[in-house]
Amino acid sequence: MQPSSPDAAQCAHRLRGAVTLLSRRLRPALQDAGLSVAKLSVIGRLYRTGPMTPTELAQREGVMPQSLTRLLAELEADGWLARKADAADGRRSLLRLTRSGARRLVTAVQAGEASLAEIIDARLNPQQRALLLEACALLDDIAGVLDPAAAAARRE
Repeated sequence: MQPSSPDAAQCAHRLRGAVTLLSRRLRPALQDAGLSVAKLSVIGRLYRTGPMTPTELAQREGVMPQSLTRLLAELEADGWLARKADAADGRRSLLRLTRSGARRLVTAVQAGEASLAEIIDARLNPQQRALLLEACALLDDIAGVLDPAAAAARRE
């Protein structure tokens, strides 16, 4: 008798739980670097996409621009990001990650990845590591579908 295939709801429930738990376990290293989840999201977005206006950033983060005001001020005061006038429209400002902010982000992320690598090396055999990489590719695909910006681009 063949085992039944798990349904999508089971997979979604298990995936959400595993991703949430892993994220929580990785958070302390980021908090040591002075990064909350919200700050990490903003900094990561600027790192990946480059400079943008606060309005564009809010849209991509799925929040109201007013919600980012305090967070952006804190990140600017802490040297994570810098603001400059938009050359195309002096009324707008562009936010960018500072060199120091980019270095600090990379250092914090690398520390978390090093911890994960040690655990993966100690706990998983080569076949399991290969399977984990396949699962990561599937997660990337799912995340791409869930990304509102990517979804909007597909509709256009």
